[in-house]
Amino acid sequence: MSGERDSQAAGAEQLALIRASVRAGRKDPPARPRTWRGAALADELPVARVLVDKGLVHLDRFFDYAVPAAMDAEARPGVRVRVRFGAGERGGRREGGGLINGFVVERRATSDFPGTLAPIAQVLSTEQVLGPDLLRLCRAVADRYAGALADVVQLAVPPRRARPEKQPSPAAPPPPAAPGPGGWDRYPHGAGFLAALARGEAPRAVWTALPGPGWPDELARALATALAAGRGALAVLPDGRAAARVDAALGALLGPGHHVLLTADAGPEERYRSWLAVSRGAVRGVVGTRAAMFAPVRDLGLAAIWDDGDQAHADDHAPQPHARDVLLLRAAHERAGLLLGGHAQTVEAAQLLATGFAAPLTAGRETVRLSAPLVRTVGDTDEARDAAARSARLPSLAWQTLRDALGRGPVLIQVPRRGYVPRLACERCREPARCRHCHGPLTVPDGGELRCGWCGREEPSWHCPECGGGRLRAVVVGARRTAEELGRAFPAVPVRTSGRDHVLETVPERPALVVSTPGAEPRAEGPGYAAALLLDGWALLGRPDLRAGEEALRRWLAAAALVRPQEEGGTVVVLAEPTLRPVQALVRWDPAGHAERELADRAALGQPPVSRMAAVSGLPEAVDGLLGTAELPPEAEVLGPVPLPVTAPGQPRRPGDPPPGEVWVRALVRVPPGSGGALAAALKAAQATRATHRAGPPARIRIDPPDIG
Repeated sequence: MSGERDSQAAGAEQLALIRASVRAGRKDPPARPRTWRGAALADELPVARVLVDKGLVHLDRFFDYAVPAAMDAEARPGVRVRVRFGAGERGGRREGGGLINGFVVERRATSDFPGTLAPIAQVLSTEQVLGPDLLRLCRAVADRYAGALADVVQLAVPPRRARPEKQPSPAAPPPPAAPGPGGWDRYPHGAGFLAALARGEAPRAVWTALPGPGWPDELARALATALAAGRGALAVLPDGRAAARVDAALGALLGPGHHVLLTADAGPEERYRSWLAVSRGAVRGVVGTRAAMFAPVRDLGLAAIWDDGDQAHADDHAPQPHARDVLLLRAAHERAGLLLGGHAQTVEAAQLLATGFAAPLTAGRETVRLSAPLVRTVGDTDEARDAAARSARLPSLAWQTLRDALGRGPVLIQVPRRGYVPRLACERCREPARCRHCHGPLTVPDGGELRCGWCGREEPSWHCPECGGGRLRAVVVGARRTAEELGRAFPAVPVRTSGRDHVLETVPERPALVVSTPGAEPRAEGPGYAAALLLDGWALLGRPDLRAGEEALRRWLAAAALVRPQEEGGTVVVLAEPTLRPVQALVRWDPAGHAERELADRAALGQPPVSRMAAVSGLPEAVDGLLGTAELPPEAEVLGPVPLPVTAPGQPRRPGDPPPGEVWVRALVRVPPGSGGALAAALKAAQATRATHRAGPPARIRIDPPDIG
């Protein structure tokens, strides 16, 4: 018996050792935040006003929490905390609820809340990341876009990374020396703009940049001038490629240590380290993409944005603010200079000029002519008389330009659509080819049989219902298809493509055909492209969108600006009707004149940006309920609602699109200038009321929608 007991004891001891070794090799679970029940409170300012991380409009306010004495030194305004939200009061104390993150925005001596306050559960970090200036900016953005403050703060403050917070930021360098004007000498008022920045003033300008590769250096010199004056500088670019060019130009002017690059390519930890350097005041210069619009630059002297018409400047997350509007708010509230630059000019920029908020910063006509390439057009009547255009994609003028230019360098071909599947039309009358059964568009997927793009039925014997013709032409061909066609036509010339899946940075100076979608055009080394072909212009101009002409001109100018000047043989051929306003503006290289006339037309019709507009979309009962609840301004005009296209399962969705299979409607609410704030407040209040009373499904609100059809 004793031997059996000894054996059992040895087994138990061995099992205990095994369990101990397992526990030793396993990481301890993270400690849960303490509730601090009965703990003593801070002697001074024992109440913390907290912004909880709940992006709901009916909870868009601050909540009071008690500050335990042990957290008195750490729970400062701007730090991240963890609190219990939704706790109930029992026996004179608050219990229950779920743990949620938040920010301390204020310390107070008393609270307006009549009951017992729940204590702060944990101080997550002692880093004061939400300063008073950044909080005011987020509040202004939330009010303008009818959004929740917590949603805007989530866009403004990056997620926490512990390692960068534990590391000190380098000491702030002294202000650099002011750079020379450089390329700004080409603009009559360029030197005056830089001089105002150097004096610490706040000049505001709409800059129409000259074509060519000089704009990154010019933008960098404006930023460096503000930094040399001892103030901060911020530039927001539409993509990482453009931000990298300005970053390199600014680094070449100032050297390291004076600015940081804030883009997604750096990775979350490195980006947070750079953001902390800005927040701590160690760096006053910032170059970045969309998220950099909230960068907490101290004593901001210049806020700049390049190509503000690019859709990448509008954030996809609620409340979907636009970088241009955020920088406008910053310039007004922080008394900073403002620079809206680009080869094109948006209607919003033209409105700033018309109201006197900003001044034009443009070059003289003679300088423009010396810098711009020669622009030639090919319209429908020209193509109809051209046998080469009827039998191939390009008319004779385009072929001749392409052959001549390939002897001098690379040629850029801009294609407005991605992919391989072409959109087909009758060769004789240009009537779109559609399915006889469902009226969907006919396509030839991957060189296969002619079939419907909606229902999939084949159409082996198609004839045009308008003219009876039986021949089709590809009126819009994607980049891959165009590259294959040109490769067969010029077998000795390399063909390169640049698009969404693979974007080229640069191409060599030697002859090549570069087929690109808009926005993905690579730069050509050396003097630039010898020529550019802008295909299928009607596809851009014919989009059912208020901004179709403006957007087409912006894309054309961006591509044409990469071509050599006319004196060096640079030529641009655009396949579009020459009499149309955007085409004429391209030929004359007059984006400012196009924007002025577009603004005048919209003012006559009461269209944005002259008026302020909100889009309310969702299920029919949600839209009707919201508009019925909202106390809209008396001058508000409701347009619609109208049904939205139903998203098919498996198709890509843009932010704000209906879920697959759901039937949504959209209503537009328009108010005159000066009533935009009242409109946003009314819609937000109605949304909060419906959410509080659980009055049906929510509707989506988009202030100043970029696409209204």
